[in-house]
Amino acid sequence: MRIRSSFTQSILLLLTLLLASQVYSYYAVFNYALMPSLQQFNKILAHEMSLMLDDSTELNSSDDLEAPIKRRVLEQLGVTVHTMEEPTAQDYNSAMSVDLMSEEMTDELGIPTEVRLSLGVESYILWMQIDSIPDSVIRIPLSELQQEDFAPLFHNSLIMALIIVAGGWLFIRLQNRPLIELEKAAKAVGRGEIPPQLPEKGASEIRSVTRSFNQMSKGIQALEEDRALLMAGISHDLRTPLTRIRLATEMMSPEDSYLAEGIINDTEECNEIISQFMDYLKPVNTQTFESVHLSDIANDVAIAEGGYEIEIVSELEPNAKPAFGSPIAIKRAVSNLVVNAIRYGNGWVKISTGITADNTLVWICVEDNGPGIEKDQISKLFEPFTRGDTARGSEGTGLGLAIVKRIVGQHHGSVIVTNRSEGGLKAQISFPVR
Repeated sequence: MRIRSSFTQSILLLLTLLLASQVYSYYAVFNYALMPSLQQFNKILAHEMSLMLDDSTELNSSDDLEAPIKRRVLEQLGVTVHTMEEPTAQDYNSAMSVDLMSEEMTDELGIPTEVRLSLGVESYILWMQIDSIPDSVIRIPLSELQQEDFAPLFHNSLIMALIIVAGGWLFIRLQNRPLIELEKAAKAVGRGEIPPQLPEKGASEIRSVTRSFNQMSKGIQALEEDRALLMAGISHDLRTPLTRIRLATEMMSPEDSYLAEGIINDTEECNEIISQFMDYLKPVNTQTFESVHLSDIANDVAIAEGGYEIEIVSELEPNAKPAFGSPIAIKRAVSNLVVNAIRYGNGWVKISTGITADNTLVWICVEDNGPGIEKDQISKLFEPFTRGDTARGSEGTGLGLAIVKRIVGQHHGSVIVTNRSEGGLKAQISFPVR
């Protein structure tokens, strides 16, 4: 699986470099410090073994007074010889073979020699089996080489690695903090909000990106203001003559009432189209958000839109937690869904509310018993200017359900539309609880 997070990639790169550095450090210590010392130790040890071998041959000569002295010197060093039948020599069989020392010891002594290493009670034990001394092994305690001697090296290496990883994590986190703020601001712009100017901090590349984003945000804000001003001007300039047309129509003679009624309906439809355009283009103001009880809004919409010809069934959750948003905007979204259900249903609409099992989302569901919608058209349902049979939108502009999606998105919510198994459509909008 490919890792796409820059933070994770940087941490993995740091760990890889740290591991490579540790491996190289051990390689350098082994080849440039440990190996020369080991070779020197092998030579010294080979001389001791030569004394041992000379001693074993010279013990048969009573004229050589140095033989007992050599043996006592070796015994002072702890070097002892054991037959394979002795219990002490049984540790030789379980010891680990050291090929490098075996080869060098064979070269130094000129006799095939096998060297093994085991961990004794007090120190490491070096075992040697020389062909010239059959059925015997030589035991050499390495009293200056304790197992505890390696513990500080391991602990210090581990502590240093943790310090490097923690420092790298902190450094990368500080470097990525402006990017996280930039990501949040970009998401806010995507929701139609205008975030405040971001502080330019961090590396020069991040500062450049932040500066460009601030300029883009300013441009979007100016564009939104120009668009709002344009729509306000269009709304005013169009509604003024529409109002005059309606007044003139209402003053027409009774003989022309059939004509006046059509003109009045057209002017009302034009006003409704203008209102939908304004609602769709209206930016969100998060400063005015407050606690919103969806059950109260659903009940108000059911009372306002219901009647003797339309049956609206209410199934409301009175104990649901409140959402956080604009009551007017959320009510407009619910009203648009109910109006759409009434228009395309067969006289039955159900509106219900509830809360998810984890108490994080509250929802409103609107259902009808109409013909439903084709599955390939569901994705187009909330697109602007889509209406009629293609996607059950509002008549006129086709902005009714697009406004629903825009309002829900501005409140960090979600909208899901599915066909009911009994027939008809089911639309559910969800909002985070406060």
